[in-house]
Amino acid sequence: MSESGGPDVTSELRLPWDDDPEDLYEHAPCGYLTTLPDGTIVRVNQTFLDWTGYERSALIGHLRFRDLLTPGYQIYHETHYAPLLTMQSQVHEIALEVVRADGSPVSVLVNSTLERAAGGAPRVIRTTVFDATERRGYEKELLHARQIAEAAEKRVRVLQQIVADLAAAPTEAEVAEAVLRAPEPAFEATSSSIYLVDVERDQLIAVASTDPTTGNWDDMPRSSGRAVAEVARRGDLHVVHNLAEADEHFPDLARTMTASGRKTVVLLPLTTGPAEEQAGATVLGVLAFSFADERELSDGELRVIRLLGQQAGQALDRARLYDDLQRREERAAFLAGTTRALDEEHRLLQRGRRLVERVVPEIADWATVRLHIGSAGLREDAGGPGPDEELLAERITEVTRSVMPVFATDGDELGCTVLPITARGRVLGTLSLRMAAYRRGAEAEQAFLVDLADRAGLALENARLYEQERAIARSLQRSLLATDVPSGDPRFALETHYQAAGRDLEVGGDWFDAFLITPNRLAVVVGDVVGRGLEAASTMGQLRSAIRALANAAGGPARLLEGLDLFCQRVESARMATVVYGEVDLDACELVYACAGHLPPLLHQPAGSAEFLLQARSGPIGTRAGDRRRTEHRMRLAPGSRLLFYTDGLVERRDRPIDRGFEVLNREFSRLRGAPLKGLTEALSDTMVGRDHGDDVCLLCLTLGAEERLERTLGADPLQIALLRSDMRAWLIAHEVDQDCMDAVLLGCSEAVANAIEHAYRDDPFGVVDVAATITGDAVEIRVTDHGTWRGPGQSRGRGMQLIDEAMDDVMVDRGDGTTVTMRRHRGARS
Repeated sequence: MSESGGPDVTSELRLPWDDDPEDLYEHAPCGYLTTLPDGTIVRVNQTFLDWTGYERSALIGHLRFRDLLTPGYQIYHETHYAPLLTMQSQVHEIALEVVRADGSPVSVLVNSTLERAAGGAPRVIRTTVFDATERRGYEKELLHARQIAEAAEKRVRVLQQIVADLAAAPTEAEVAEAVLRAPEPAFEATSSSIYLVDVERDQLIAVASTDPTTGNWDDMPRSSGRAVAEVARRGDLHVVHNLAEADEHFPDLARTMTASGRKTVVLLPLTTGPAEEQAGATVLGVLAFSFADERELSDGELRVIRLLGQQAGQALDRARLYDDLQRREERAAFLAGTTRALDEEHRLLQRGRRLVERVVPEIADWATVRLHIGSAGLREDAGGPGPDEELLAERITEVTRSVMPVFATDGDELGCTVLPITARGRVLGTLSLRMAAYRRGAEAEQAFLVDLADRAGLALENARLYEQERAIARSLQRSLLATDVPSGDPRFALETHYQAAGRDLEVGGDWFDAFLITPNRLAVVVGDVVGRGLEAASTMGQLRSAIRALANAAGGPARLLEGLDLFCQRVESARMATVVYGEVDLDACELVYACAGHLPPLLHQPAGSAEFLLQARSGPIGTRAGDRRRTEHRMRLAPGSRLLFYTDGLVERRDRPIDRGFEVLNREFSRLRGAPLKGLTEALSDTMVGRDHGDDVCLLCLTLGAEERLERTLGADPLQIALLRSDMRAWLIAHEVDQDCMDAVLLGCSEAVANAIEHAYRDDPFGVVDVAATITGDAVEIRVTDHGTWRGPGQSRGRGMQLIDEAMDDVMVDRGDGTTVTMRRHRGARS
């Protein structure tokens, strides 16, 4: 009993204890070790000896505790366990591996306590050791499960990113690129390739690969016996686990695996629906990826792989719809742009060239248009080297005869599509082009090309009709212009030019005329009828006839204009026409002129600058407003004067004031003052308006009398020599030079100019040659000067100089700033 009177609990719990304390130490459920501070084992219990298989005598006094550990844990004992025990005097649940007597490792958990002496120096280490084999196995299982979960999570993240990339990829090429990148991060694949199905060509197209050197990576028919084609036909996932399996079922794949060193290959169909729903799924491609080692894929990995194939297939389907829509929009824009581009050209040949320029390189790398419309044949090529000419000619003949297009196909020797260009039931020609192989067989592409050829045919037919009508209009207009202007009279020379509006089919009302009223009186006229078309052209012809009739009886330009005013009372369409009319007394070198609402003539006399003749102006023909009195102005002209008559198309522009047009005309006419008369009006028209202008242009240039001194400036162009000869011949005739002297002077002058162009300006196309000629009572003197550099003195003694020496009486060559050749020829025949 206790002091409180209750039962004695302690005496009731105390049991008889027969166990020996030593026996309890030896057979405790854990191992015990006692070591010195340096780790030498001084005591060990039987439990530890049973676990490890050591004899007590082999341990005590012979080994340290660290000597029982595996090599890695010996390092750990030295770097972590021992320092930590020294600092803290105890450590708990340290995981180590002990090597048994038979060499096998055993996992243990260790608790150690460092006992110190009275002065604090280490005295002894007591260690308990627990068997952790089962715990380590459990931890390994947990770690393995965790690794599997992390790998699955990683694959899911990768798949999510791939799905996001596929959703963001708008085109088939971008989808293919995203799918190609998927196997490496998702499944640690070594390489991958992707093939897409071309339904119309019934082929598998090799699109991309991360390792294109592995071989067997090319296009193939879907009927092929190769592994990729087989998977595309069957539409189910196929895993080739090793080389033996590949060799048994797919020899082509076995060769590829052998060459590349791959051990496992996965062939994944890219389908529009789940793999288990084969009836509703369409295979759009195959993704092939491989591993460097033999790989067993888990069920989870296979599910993810199938999900990838489904997501990729759906993305491809969406991208193909997008690509198709975009391609349709691009083709529609191309057709619309081509139609506009062809409409910008009005001539048949230019439209044919523009068509080829549009086709290459946007839709083809080579193209040619061949037209055979009457005499307007055309062959226009563009791009790189064309196909075999003989084969192409045969196909063109076939297409022209059948009026059916022939499209290039795989294996086609020519490799070129030929389309007939037709309009209104007739074949105008053919369009031949070479396109990229992967686009040849597409039905949409063929329909697009047929549409292109149809539009081209309509545009070219319109151009043909335009040129036909244009030719009729031009023939009509030119038939109404003066074609019999006087010529061959040494007292004057005429040069005319007419340029029709570049884009107008209708004839205009501009005209010029020149005729002799009497043997000594020359009439010149330029006019412009209001409006365009046949009525304007008819009125122009009537006015021209009326002027010729009135000039015979009129008393001068003023009276002639008054007669035209009366003429307008009977021909209403002639009202408001403008006319500049002049009469030249060829013997007295006197001009009398009048302007009825027309632009002023431009006069350039030998001395002085060019000037506009602004006197004797009045309103247009038949005007009912303003001053209707007709006046005229008389003036003398120096021999050699040039007088230019023109219509408003030469100077008027919508984007500049008329005064600016007069300034430009004055400058350009002055610049051409030294040019030969032949070709002067055409050159002036080209400079002022170009070749594509919206209004008609008429020019008439009159050179009056023979200049006392002929001065001309020529460009370094051999074609200029013929113009100079024509001008100089007229000048020599006007001065009554005999035939022998004239022939000699023309020969010597031509050779001297040719030498200057050839030797002084051989590398300078912008050089000029100055020619000056004077006539005295007994001789003609010519001086030809250039400002270039001849190669050497010997260059001046060639065949040309020999002809000059033979033709001329005196020849002198002066080399200073350039070269001057002075030649003199006596008048009259040589003895």
